[in-house]
Amino acid sequence: MAGRKPKPTWLKDVSGNPGKRSQNKNEPKPARATSHRAPAGLSPEAKKHWAIVAKQLADVGILTNLDKSALVVYCEAWARWRIATDHVHAEGMLVTQPGGYLAQNPYLSIANKAFDHLQKLMVEFGMTPSSRTRIEVPPAEQADPMEAFLQKGKGKRA
Repeated sequence: MAGRKPKPTWLKDVSGNPGKRSQNKNEPKPARATSHRAPAGLSPEAKKHWAIVAKQLADVGILTNLDKSALVVYCEAWARWRIATDHVHAEGMLVTQPGGYLAQNPYLSIANKAFDHLQKLMVEFGMTPSSRTRIEVPPAEQADPMEAFLQKGKGKRA
């Protein structure tokens, strides 16, 4: 589908829905992630990065259980980028081919492609300065003390 990505309903509510377009009243509202432990199957380098990023995203209230699969893809792309970039740093951007001529280091292509994936996913998670300006995190729902008091009193009537 071409065009701009739709703005989440909760963000339209917060900004007042300036376009006055109809809103999806049945939009899923996934719960925030309660654990940010790395899933099984991540590469060692991706697992290291997961430990850092998942905690940061959970701390600001962005990470939900539904987002964990996308975060796996992000962490694996980061690991690919990191490993390929290390090879480029060690070997240089140009390598000598068997025939004696210089060619682009194949790891440079891998690093560039992984970087493109990283950039796209970073925007999805609000991990760049400009993408953070478009994200508003709804406050965590606080228990209403009055509601708790009223609910507590309902069970005591006979």
